[in-house]
Amino acid sequence: MAKARSRAAARKVKDKWKAKNWYNVLAPASFDHVTIAETLADEPEKLVGRVTEVSLQDLTNDFRKSHIKLFFRVSSVEDGKANTEYVGHTLTSDYLRRMIRRKRSKIDAVYDVTTRDGATVRIKPFATTDRRIQNSQKRVIRETMKQTITQMAKASTLSEFVKHIIDGKIGVDIYKNCKTLYPVKRIEIYKTEVFNQPTIHIEEPKKPEPVEVPAEEPVVEEEPTTKEESEEPLEEEIEESKEEPENVEEPEGSEEVTEDAAEEEETKEAETDSEEPETEESEEPKKE
Repeated sequence: MAKARSRAAARKVKDKWKAKNWYNVLAPASFDHVTIAETLADEPEKLVGRVTEVSLQDLTNDFRKSHIKLFFRVSSVEDGKANTEYVGHTLTSDYLRRMIRRKRSKIDAVYDVTTRDGATVRIKPFATTDRRIQNSQKRVIRETMKQTITQMAKASTLSEFVKHIIDGKIGVDIYKNCKTLYPVKRIEIYKTEVFNQPTIHIEEPKKPEPVEVPAEEPVVEEEPTTKEESEEPLEEEIEESKEEPENVEEPEGSEEVTEDAAEEEETKEAETDSEEPETEESEEPKKE
């Protein structure tokens, strides 16, 4: 009897894996809602709070950013899609080892800053030099890094601040400010942590959508002709045709030919006039 009951109880046990569903994990709006992972859960509420790690290379398809790891935490689930928020980032250990060498100085620091939209972020930068420097010089470089980072955080939102960190804009600004004090070799922000998410909603400018132009066969463009341009040449041609006969040069000797012809006509007329009376006089005496 006991064996039969245990068998019946085993049949009633449901398979937990069959009850679970797949959910797509999406990146925040600052990363264009790209799908970064897929996860299983039997209830959507159990997804909230999970943290996903992904390299920046998977998001941008840029192999030069493979040493940057981003962390996203699931904040809400809608229609089988898990929306996330940025939590922090870090650099790989092998990348950090390549930055540090013997007989050089490493200046690292930790700062807590507040962005324009009310987010609290802990940022950890470090700088390297070509040779060893004194502690007083390190102190000055740390102060310069702090001023540059706090000013940029106050002037930008959390998403903009994260982009400046990933793109290396903050490192470039710190390098320019430290150049006048002591020439540092390289500056990197190797870790960030977001303690408080933004409390103020600030609309960011939308990206212009690319306009798709349909591919068409190449058409040979003809130069536009206005009515004035089309009528002017015709009028000029007509005027030239009228003026042409007046400007025709007569061949030499043409005047002499015309004068001779006129003289011959006059002589012929005179002969005819002179012949007529002679005939009349000659006929009259015959009648008598």
